[in-house]
Amino acid sequence: MAVGKLYIGRKVRDLRLENRATQAQFAERIGISVSYLNQIENNQRPVSAAVLLSLAEKFKIDLADLSAGEGDRLLSALTETLTDPIFEPFSTSLQELKLITQNAPGLAHALIACHQAYRHNSEQLASIDQTLGRASGVFENTPYEEVRDFFHFVDNYIHEIDLKAEKLATELGIGDTDLNPALTAFLEREYGVRIVRSTRDDDMIRAYDHQARVLTLNAYLPASTRDFQIAMQIAQLHAADSIDQVAKQAGFRTSEAMEICKIGLHNYFAGALILPYRKFMQAARDVRHDIDLLSLRFGASLEQVCHRLSTLQRPGLKGVPIFFARIDRAGNITKRHSAAKLQFARFGAACPLWNAHQAFEMPGRIIRQLAETPDGVRYLSLSTQVTKGGRGFRLSQQHYALALGCEISYADAFVYADGLDLTNKAAFDPIGISCRICERTKCASRAMPPLKGRLVIDHENRAILPYGLREN
Repeated sequence: MAVGKLYIGRKVRDLRLENRATQAQFAERIGISVSYLNQIENNQRPVSAAVLLSLAEKFKIDLADLSAGEGDRLLSALTETLTDPIFEPFSTSLQELKLITQNAPGLAHALIACHQAYRHNSEQLASIDQTLGRASGVFENTPYEEVRDFFHFVDNYIHEIDLKAEKLATELGIGDTDLNPALTAFLEREYGVRIVRSTRDDDMIRAYDHQARVLTLNAYLPASTRDFQIAMQIAQLHAADSIDQVAKQAGFRTSEAMEICKIGLHNYFAGALILPYRKFMQAARDVRHDIDLLSLRFGASLEQVCHRLSTLQRPGLKGVPIFFARIDRAGNITKRHSAAKLQFARFGAACPLWNAHQAFEMPGRIIRQLAETPDGVRYLSLSTQVTKGGRGFRLSQQHYALALGCEISYADAFVYADGLDLTNKAAFDPIGISCRICERTKCASRAMPPLKGRLVIDHENRAILPYGLREN
């Protein structure tokens, strides 16, 4: 598959401004004309391979940092937004959307936020519930959605928090020694916190008494959950200032969003502490991303391992671009992140042809799938079921499917690609993002027509779907 042209004018301009250079000075340094640089910065011409190599050599930057970023995520979110029928009179080409996300990302974010507010208003009106009479009449993103978008658009990687966690992990020897004694000893030595276990028969996981300096953990927690909660407590005590600063700089509209973000950052620190960046990334390479082996090596759960794999986006030291999602039995995506081109739908359920749904039918197995999205990009997709909760007979269990994968060009880095015919086009299942925005006109698994699709109704003939879709 041909590689698309690379338009990175805004990044080149930012790089020039960071180095306090005029266009003439910058152009001379990388060996091109001022007019060519001007065209690059305004996304009128793509960047050639020679210019990319010159930028990398002269400014000591990683080529992946230039070509990657929030562009794909923002383009996906904006494209989904514009599929809403309210935008039907306004036709926009893919090239126009790319220019907006590359040259005016703030405008793209603003349009997405406005559309989300519109959706909330519409949903409230449709439900005709008690909230219909709220005085303001304006419904913004919920605090949870605001925090979700924050992590999404920073590539789910928080540099200062990750570095702080890795530094502490190195001091404690995490990755080379037993995790629980190292965490427990540090918490008691540095902060005077004792850990006790409770046999209460309820859903309590952890409780911290800051006056008595006692962390109480449920005695029936799995070892990986117990250690993660200890790491969470360390995050609250050891990284509080850094986490507060990141949350404040995010510019959330409400105090609720800021507090939810802090919880997310505590979780982030905990994950980065028990799975320290460099050691974990090297181990992932060594075992070819075998998630079972990584789980055993670091004493972490499969979910913790999969989630951490999707965050390995440190500038200059990136891992394989991986997508990760957690899906419940109803098809709701309860966790989502993608460093790959595949972007999950912001509204609605996931594609029914995706192998993530099969995980519930085959618990204990890792299911492999070769898949292709409508844009022609091919993926190696993996899924497996995990169970949470259920401590004893009276407490219910929650079943989730974990899904992760990568673009097919990275498949050799995964042990799960062994034995699959990656060159056979027929081996790839056609999947989409979600039915409401999927471009495929012939799919028997559709749950609903695409929002922008034109229906063809034939009263005399019937196929699997009760309607046809007019191809553009």
